[in-house]
Amino acid sequence: MTEEFLHYLWKYSLINHHLVLTSGEHIVVIQPGIQNTDSGPDFFNARIKINNTIWAGNIEIHTFSSDWYQHNHQNDQAYDNIIMHVVFEDDKPVVRQNGESIPTLELKDHFKQSLYDRYTYFMTNKNWIPCEKLIQGVDRFVMNNWIDRLMIEKLENKAAEINSHFLNNKSDWEQTFYEFLARNFGFKVNGAPFQLLAKSLPLKILAKHKSDKFQIEALLYGQAGLLQASFTDEYPNKLKKEYEFLSKKYLLKPIESHLWRFMRLRPSNFPTIRISQFADLIFNSSHLFSTILEQRNLKDLIELFNVSVSEYWKSHYVFDKTSTIRNKKMSAKTIHLLIINSIIPFLFVYGRSRNDQSMIDRALKLLDQLPGEQNAIITKWSELGLSVRSSFQSQALILLKNSYCKNKRCLNCGIGNEILKNISS
Repeated sequence: MTEEFLHYLWKYSLINHHLVLTSGEHIVVIQPGIQNTDSGPDFFNARIKINNTIWAGNIEIHTFSSDWYQHNHQNDQAYDNIIMHVVFEDDKPVVRQNGESIPTLELKDHFKQSLYDRYTYFMTNKNWIPCEKLIQGVDRFVMNNWIDRLMIEKLENKAAEINSHFLNNKSDWEQTFYEFLARNFGFKVNGAPFQLLAKSLPLKILAKHKSDKFQIEALLYGQAGLLQASFTDEYPNKLKKEYEFLSKKYLLKPIESHLWRFMRLRPSNFPTIRISQFADLIFNSSHLFSTILEQRNLKDLIELFNVSVSEYWKSHYVFDKTSTIRNKKMSAKTIHLLIINSIIPFLFVYGRSRNDQSMIDRALKLLDQLPGEQNAIITKWSELGLSVRSSFQSQALILLKNSYCKNKRCLNCGIGNEILKNISS
C-alpha cells in the first residue's frame, strides 16, 4: 500500500460511505478538501461530520498511523490542529501535543480490492505505457479532453521558465526571446552553449550592427570561441580580425570553444552552420520578438525563418575545409520545431502577461496548424490507436509519455483515472 494510492482514494471519494472512526464514532465525509502539494497537511479545508457535529479543517494521510511519529509530526505545530488522521492501518494511537487523541479513520477494507489490484498492475507491469492493454477502451471524449489539458500544462511549464528568465533580464522581452531562440537553434546537443553565447552577447550589441551581416557573424563566431585557432582561409581570418576589434570595444569575453559538439551530428546541424543561419535571422530582423508579434499567420512565420548561410558556408561545414556547394537553408521540419519550441510558448506567455486571450488563442491555433512530429514516441502512440494530425496532439502525447507514463503517474493522469474509475463504479 502507498500513500499516493490513499491520497487518490480520499481525493476522489472512492471509499465506502458507511464509515466508523477507530474510536467507534460514525463519520460522514462532506468534502475531502483541496490536495496540498507543498509542505504541511495533505488536504486543506475538508469538511466532515462526526456523529452530529460538523468539523472543518485539514486532513493528514499515512499508510500506518505510526508514520505520524516517523515523520516527526508530533513536534510540528502545522499538524497539531488537523481534524482527522486518515490511515490504511491504525497500528499506533496518535495524540496532539496536549495529549488529546486525534480522530483516526482506518481505510483498510473500505475500498474495492479490484481498484487496488488494477493500480498495482499499472505500477508493476513492463509495458511501454502502464495502461497499454486497456487504453483502447477509453472514451474518445475523455482522451481528447486530457490531450487538451496536457498541452496547456506543457505551455504553463514553459511559461514558468520563461517568466524566470524574463525577470532576470530586467523585464526585457527581446533579450529573453533572443536567448531562448538561440538555445533552440542548438537543439538538444548544442542548446546549452548556444544559450551561453546569447547571454554573453546581448542583443542590444548585435542591434548596433544590424546593417552589417559580416560584423554580426564576427561577433557570434568570436563570442562562440570558434575564432581562436589559426586559419588558412581569408574569411575566418577576416572574422577573427573584426572580432578582436569589436570584443575590445564591448569588453567581450568568449565562451569556451570545447562546449560545442560536432560529433554524431549531421554536417547540416554543425554549430558553425547554425550560427550562420542565426546571424542571417538577426540581420533580417533586428527586433526579433517585435517582428514575431507582427506576423499574422503561419506562412509569414515560416518565411521569417527561411534563412540561409553566408557565401563561405555554402562550400564549407567547418573552417578551412571545402565541401560540395549547398545553399544550406533550414528544412521545414527544423523551422516547425523552432516555432513550436520558441515562438508558440512566448506568444502564450506574452498573451497571459497582457491578459490578451487573442494572443493565447493564436499560439494554440499555430500548434493546431503545424503537422505533428514524427518520432518513435508518436509512432508507438499511433500503433495504440491514437492518430496524430497536428503538433498540438503530438506535443501533448510526448508530454504524456515522458512525464506521466514513464514515471507511472497513473493516478494523476486523465486516462489512468478513467480506467480506474471504470473499476470502481
